[in-house]
Amino acid sequence: MKVASNGLELNVEERGGGNLSLVFLHYWGGSSRTWKHVTAKLAPHFRTVAIDHRGWGESDPPSDGYALADLAADAEGVIQALQLKRYVLIGHSMGGKVAQLMASRRPAGLAGLILVAPSPPQPMTMPADAREMMAGSYASRQAVEAAIDNVLTAKPLSAADREQVITDSLRGAAPAKIAWPRATSLEDITAQVGAISVPTIVVAGELDRVDSPDLLRAELLSRVPRAVMRELPGTGHLSMLESPDALVSIIEDFCLSLGGSTR
Repeated sequence: MKVASNGLELNVEERGGGNLSLVFLHYWGGSSRTWKHVTAKLAPHFRTVAIDHRGWGESDPPSDGYALADLAADAEGVIQALQLKRYVLIGHSMGGKVAQLMASRRPAGLAGLILVAPSPPQPMTMPADAREMMAGSYASRQAVEAAIDNVLTAKPLSAADREQVITDSLRGAAPAKIAWPRATSLEDITAQVGAISVPTIVVAGELDRVDSPDLLRAELLSRVPRAVMRELPGTGHLSMLESPDALVSIIEDFCLSLGGSTR
């Protein structure tokens, strides 16, 4: 369904029901579909809300406005429009950095934070030429396939999931594709994340080549007061596609610890 938020029409996939809502924010190159295996298993017990960021999936693709603050305002608008009274933010990679900024503002109704292979709060360290190579990672099918095989995954994806990743990456709007590597990933929110006060769990893939467990321990767990880490063995950056059952189990246990319950 489409939800009006922050001057845009954003695509939102909503499933299930319950007294605790789970709001999912995807990675640079993904869409709400990235979470489909996870939301399918959680929906019998929770209300799941997966958002297409601006410029990705079926959401509006403005020509600019791809900063963390813009992406956060989009998600905040969806939460308000759907009148979510109590919710957990679940952000992956780029979406994880957006979720950190949102949580640092201590919004009403936020019960917990789950950061899945999140981009840490400090600026991404990368040489300029490598950053430009990254900006072209989704320029062609061959480039996306190379990213899947050499960067994003440690386990082979099913044929259907692999095709979905390729399709989502290619269909992203041009401004969305270049904003993260050239600008948004350089934003520094290290001063803000210390204000996160809700229970926080960081889920790291043991073999993640984008945001490794060691990097997350050094740059994120050291700054977020109540954060703890869970590591997924043999898993790369796309744990929701590589190890969905293990990720679902972590999410369920965390949410039940917050008092979330079945319908």
